[in-house]
Amino acid sequence: MKRLMISAAGLALMAGAAQAEDLTLQLKWVTQAQFAGYYVAQDKGFYEEEGLNVTILPGGPDIAPTQVLAGGGADVIVEWMPAALAAREKGLPLVNIAQPFKASGMMLTCLKESGIEDPKTDFAGKTLGVWFAGNEYPFLSWMNTLGLSTEGGPEGVTVLKQGFNVDPLLQKQAACISTMTYNEYGQVLDAGLSEDDLVTFKYEDQGVATLEDGLYVLESTLEDQAKVDALARFVRASMKGWDYAAENPEEAAEIVLENDESGAQTIEHQTRMMTEIAKLLEGSDGRLAEADYQRTVDILLSGGSDPVIQAAPEGAWVPTVTDAAFN
Repeated sequence: MKRLMISAAGLALMAGAAQAEDLTLQLKWVTQAQFAGYYVAQDKGFYEEEGLNVTILPGGPDIAPTQVLAGGGADVIVEWMPAALAAREKGLPLVNIAQPFKASGMMLTCLKESGIEDPKTDFAGKTLGVWFAGNEYPFLSWMNTLGLSTEGGPEGVTVLKQGFNVDPLLQKQAACISTMTYNEYGQVLDAGLSEDDLVTFKYEDQGVATLEDGLYVLESTLEDQAKVDALARFVRASMKGWDYAAENPEEAAEIVLENDESGAQTIEHQTRMMTEIAKLLEGSDGRLAEADYQRTVDILLSGGSDPVIQAAPEGAWVPTVTDAAFN
């Protein structure tokens, strides 16, 4: 494994090219405020100002961003770092060019009636809902840290492969389910449960948080200097979009809704989502911090007998000057 990470304006050697260039961004999930910064950058003309014509492709349960990238269907993808590292371990040479999200929004939300108060003592014997498709890696590392088998039984936990909904909690099929602070937790509340009915365990608070929603390209893309320049401008405009979205959550939510072809989203939910997303952006200017990267690697290496990655990625941390891409 060579390099996972090259900072985005190690991309910026030729920033400022006059001619517009097409770029396609593949999102990790459906159109929602989780990706508001990109829609805002498009709506406000930030990409156009940088000489870019950006196409944003929504994701979904049947879309794997890494596969889209490998197949040439996108230039850039939004992906979580554990999934990116796992893909790189399998031979797909992904490189992180920017990290807008500084903190993790992932958590387990539990029914208080289940009696769970402390993960160290109360998870054993319980059924826990877990997302897969690359989202399971932090959970598996957490259970290994707690010394809990994921094969069930009184001394382990039973893993329920959770769909991307909150039904297992509402139907009491699981004591806890995976939720994001900005999305599914609100869905649980909207379904009629109150905060007093619930107990939450944020991955950040448990010391097992890994990096989410970074921007990734293929390593070979960086061999094309014209593409390098375009990516630097893309990162700069995207971060401008994120800054605007964080400062104007309701307007950002409205822009997201304008791009939602499903018609399934509401302004209330999207505004709440953007408000929570803004908390995850705090402290980030788009650069991937070495400490944050190393924390993710260390957590994944603690995954037990079958960790996500077998060794710390050699040469993965390549500090370079990034200011030009973010000014």
